[in-house]
Amino acid sequence: MSRSESSGIRSWAGRGLAGARATALSALASALLLGGCGLTAPRGNAGFADLDSLGMNDTDRVLALSIGPALLRFAARHVEDDPETRALLRSLDGVRIRIYEIEGDPARVAARMDDMSRKLAGTGWERVLLVRQAQEQAHMLVRFDDDRICGMTVLVSDGDEEAVVINLMGDIQPQQFGGVMAALDVDAAGVVDVEPRESKDRDQQS
Repeated sequence: MSRSESSGIRSWAGRGLAGARATALSALASALLLGGCGLTAPRGNAGFADLDSLGMNDTDRVLALSIGPALLRFAARHVEDDPETRALLRSLDGVRIRIYEIEGDPARVAARMDDMSRKLAGTGWERVLLVRQAQEQAHMLVRFDDDRICGMTVLVSDGDEEAVVINLMGDIQPQQFGGVMAALDVDAAGVVDVEPRESKDRDQQS
């Protein structure tokens, strides 16, 4: 992805979602104070990804977030001025986010990320994006259930300071990923800029 493409996506996200994401984040923060089921991402969901660690000796996990359907629906109800963001949140059954600071060898972190991607690909996930530039890399994989996307996993490393692992559960298209990250105000390692260049259907990927 070129610098101009990244700037364009970031600018669009900032203009279209800035107010709505603040409302969504406020709603999520309020909901975390409430009890009940559905607060964390459901392990039994078809889109749940079995994710390994990026290595305790080389990384420090600074954020681990698991958001379930109840919290996502709650947040969507409080997004009143952006129907696109509201629809994105309602389409999700769960969100898992891990953000790491790279403190050791970036090459080992990159290798573990490659291994994680290969493991997912070997268990029914289909790769729709793979970008490698030096030690920087981005992987996007999706999982289908009856010809419908039920899960998406994105792995990103800036090759120097940060790495991010994202697992989304629900009916979500690859081109919507940046919008979800912007709505949740997640941009570590530039993850909000990860987007396939063009839409591809399942038959074209095989």
